[in-house]
Amino acid sequence: MEITGKIISKLDLQSGTSKAGNQWKKQEYVLETQDAYPRKVHFDFFGERADQYNLNIGDVIKLSFDIESREYQGRWYTSIRGWKAEPADAAAATAPVQQVAAAAPGMPEPDFSASNDQGDDLPF
Repeated sequence: MEITGKIISKLDLQSGTSKAGNQWKKQEYVLETQDAYPRKVHFDFFGERADQYNLNIGDVIKLSFDIESREYQGRWYTSIRGWKAEPADAAAATAPVQQVAAAAPGMPEPDFSASNDQGDDLPF
């Protein structure tokens, strides 16, 4: 899944050792969407991605993520785990540009100007 927004908060880096003895780290952020009704989304990068994507407050990004839920002591917890972040303007630059279809050869271009008032019978 993907979402685009602005980084509004960068939380402290967390790290530790798992029960199996493996080192881990997690960097958490809060992103705010730029929709008509902005939403705040808490997400994290885990492991090596915590170092790979060093985001700063104010960065506008396109985030690719997975949603994961797990049960612990009878309660369910949901997390959003990022796996890729790129600047939002770079994502827009790589999007394909749509071309307007050209008129068929020999066909005149339609005139949509307001001065083309021919008194049609439309009720509006």
